[in-house]
Amino acid sequence: MIHPIDNRYGSPEMRRIFDEEERLNKMLLVEGAIAKAHSELGHIPKKAGDEIFKKANTSYVSLERVKQIESEINHDIMALILSLSEQCGEYGKYVHLGATSNDINDSATALQFIEAFNIVFLDLNKLETILIKLSKKYRDTVCVGRTHGQHAIPTTYGMKFAIFLDEIRRSKQRLEFSYDNVAGKISGAVGTMASYKDGPALQKKVGEILGIKMAKISNQVVSRDIYADVMFSLASLASTLDKIALEIRNLQRTEIMEIAEGFGKKQVGSSTMPNKKNPVTCEKVCGLARVLYSNVFPALLNNPLWHERDLTNSSCERVIHPESFILLDEMLKGTIKVLSDLVFYESNVKRNLSLTGYSNLAEVLMLKLVEKGMGRQDAHEIMRLVSMKEGRFIDNVKKDPKITDLLSEAEIDDALNPEKYIGYAKEIVDDVVGK
Repeated sequence: MIHPIDNRYGSPEMRRIFDEEERLNKMLLVEGAIAKAHSELGHIPKKAGDEIFKKANTSYVSLERVKQIESEINHDIMALILSLSEQCGEYGKYVHLGATSNDINDSATALQFIEAFNIVFLDLNKLETILIKLSKKYRDTVCVGRTHGQHAIPTTYGMKFAIFLDEIRRSKQRLEFSYDNVAGKISGAVGTMASYKDGPALQKKVGEILGIKMAKISNQVVSRDIYADVMFSLASLASTLDKIALEIRNLQRTEIMEIAEGFGKKQVGSSTMPNKKNPVTCEKVCGLARVLYSNVFPALLNNPLWHERDLTNSSCERVIHPESFILLDEMLKGTIKVLSDLVFYESNVKRNLSLTGYSNLAEVLMLKLVEKGMGRQDAHEIMRLVSMKEGRFIDNVKKDPKITDLLSEAEIDDALNPEKYIGYAKEIVDDVVGK
């Protein structure tokens, strides 16, 4: 094994879709569907269509035989054609009738994409359900907001999870758009269908047999903007998973420790430091996202090909298509596990709220001073200066006569209550969850 997707990343179900034997099986299925469509349209004998369709799978055509022939002729699809023809006896002469290699390749890719997307959608539904539960459960849990890595005004954990939920739903919409555009093609060497009798009817029938859409127009290949859009949609979802994992990693820092990945009873955090509980799954999610981002660029470069097609896209797609789907599968399943087993340290959430003596609520006092008649800019400057002093912010506020002349101690205490300064957070969460 050379690539980690062979034995380390991705579920067996997702890896199976892209392994060599299953890829061959799907290409054979397309060959069988072409023969069956020809026979149903009266182009070849019905027995020929039935026999080719029956034999067009890896139960009859072995990967080893295809590779043996390919090593001799240096053409993968022709090796497949010859291997299938061997199995079909007198009817072998009808295999691949009128077809070009990319009729087989692109239609097989469409079959792979549809299966892979369906696994992604199942995981997205699970992730959405988990985020709905977390948004509801922590709807009222007030925590420190952070901008630039510094304490800001309060927010809630309900807001954090609802933002992830809303973003996951947008990713789902992008993926559904990409899914809807996935298409095969049975249109011949430059897309004109010149080699096919009743080309449009044949392509339609092959699509019906395979259960996939067919491109309205193509040259030798399905336009690669479709594939680029698939790669972008996967990478965009990866960026959301990266965002979720990064937030958990930051909140799991020892000095923050508000939430953390679950840690198994026998799990080891470090080979030398027995105390370590590292956010390794989240770190893996963030790391794999970088690979998916990088696969978008070559997918875009695969769209502008010479004239009706050259071969520069082919080798690239053999790498980026399985890699992106399999690594995203690993990321999704890892994120689902992390969020399902998430550990909350609510005492630390409360501790961090008051860590700076409520200096993160200086905005509230500024607005209160404005209500009392002070100019907004003057109030901002007073609160800025008080915030910069050493010592606890709340104590310094109560010692400043410019503030205490306008606000009583009770009013100051009330203003510096983080529970009372979360705006419409609860209503916003309810609105997102209720979609």
